[in-house]
Amino acid sequence: MTKKRHIEIMDTTLRDGEQTSGVSFSASEKLTLAKLLLDELKVDRIEVASARVSEGELQAVQQITEWAAAEDYLERVEVLTFTDEGVSLEWMEKAGAISQNLLTKGSLNHLTHQLKKTPEQHFKDIAAIFASAEKKGIINNVYLEDWSNGMRNSKAYVFEFLDFLTTQPVKRVLLPDTLGILTHTETRDYLTEIIEKYPNMHFDFHGHNDYDLGVANIMEAVKAGCNGLHLTVNGMGERAGNAPMASAVAVINDFLPEVKISVNEKSLFKVSKLVSAFTGVGIPANKPIVGDNVFTQTAGIHADGDSKMNLYFSDLMPERFGRKRKYALGKMSGKANILKNLQELGLTLNNEELKKVTAQIIKLGDKKERVTKEDLPYIISDVLDTDFQQKVFVKSYVLTHSKGLRPSTTLSLEIDGKIYEENASGDGQYDAFINALQKIYKSLNIALPRLIDYAVRIPPGSNSDALCETIITWDADGKEFSSRGLDSDQTVSAIKATEKMLNMI
Repeated sequence: MTKKRHIEIMDTTLRDGEQTSGVSFSASEKLTLAKLLLDELKVDRIEVASARVSEGELQAVQQITEWAAAEDYLERVEVLTFTDEGVSLEWMEKAGAISQNLLTKGSLNHLTHQLKKTPEQHFKDIAAIFASAEKKGIINNVYLEDWSNGMRNSKAYVFEFLDFLTTQPVKRVLLPDTLGILTHTETRDYLTEIIEKYPNMHFDFHGHNDYDLGVANIMEAVKAGCNGLHLTVNGMGERAGNAPMASAVAVINDFLPEVKISVNEKSLFKVSKLVSAFTGVGIPANKPIVGDNVFTQTAGIHADGDSKMNLYFSDLMPERFGRKRKYALGKMSGKANILKNLQELGLTLNNEELKKVTAQIIKLGDKKERVTKEDLPYIISDVLDTDFQQKVFVKSYVLTHSKGLRPSTTLSLEIDGKIYEENASGDGQYDAFINALQKIYKSLNIALPRLIDYAVRIPPGSNSDALCETIITWDADGKEFSSRGLDSDQTVSAIKATEKMLNMI
């Protein structure tokens, strides 16, 4: 059996990911994520900061290196440094870090116009930094910034640079697609050419996602023989971000059997959520692996297929990533979706009840984009409680609420086919509605039951758009009874409960 080649995964969320517009981690957040990335997600290395950025950054790295040293992880904590005559190295010593990722120029264009130096001058500066780092016991890794454009436009310079690096004390050469401009074929061709020429050097690929080709380029980099990959949680990073961790890990595990990685898939979702919470950058619902919707079946035919030999399953099973498959409830729902949710709740309905509940969910789905599993008991209670022939209809109403003015209602009610209209004010919108209703029934010499209790509930853990269940208890000549209403609007759910009461009497 052929031994699988190990690919190092370096997470750069805390350094390159922090270049996402508007994002800055606190020292405690950096330490928390560093521990999670190494201990639980089990990436091989983490890039945690850029040298010289700020005093806060120094303190953050000091906390991380202190913890990492105690856990024997110190070599795995890396810092971006600069060709600055040793200033970055002094910063690293203060921070307690021993692995530098030196930023150098990987294209002649950057070297000429940004540093305004010749290759010989640049190489001399780099050699001096490497020599000084080696004396201090610092491990040398080196970034060839803008390497992808270097290969496109100044390949001779790139190979001159690599020839120079073969003479230096360098552990890893880091090849970034800095502007995210490579196609997958270029990625594979360029890396293959380099790796074949320098078989004894360690090469990492650092992909950006400007054309949404980050994961495709990661695949081709592995096929070309690279030794390491740079990824970020949720694809965070400058502009369109970096190659995303979760997608890249799933692709490597499922489509590249010749290699192995150490990342723990089950922790991907947890880490993703934590990074989103720390940064305030939301995760798109349709983001592969970690998005809210990616393991949710919406169409009823898909839920039905899942019950029949798992027809709509793939290798991307949610359990791999510490998640569960969900079945959405809404206007696309069929009975199969609803049955799946009922099973999870431990509820059973007969065929006739199931038809009624399905019809109600489809009706609600037309008004409310999403009905949750937690809404189901309320919907069932509402639907199965409706066993009367409706003769009273609340046809329309206008509810007003203005600061400094009493709420008012204009109500149109149909009773046995005849329309009645009234308006009234009250202490609240529902009180105004009841007062208008009282006027109509008083004109008909009919006494309405007295409201004695009013309870509103929403499903546990729901948001502001949740379905509200309003249960109103009435007293009619000493006899108590209740009616229920269900809607995403609290006042409307109370009006529905009242309409039900009117039919019940």
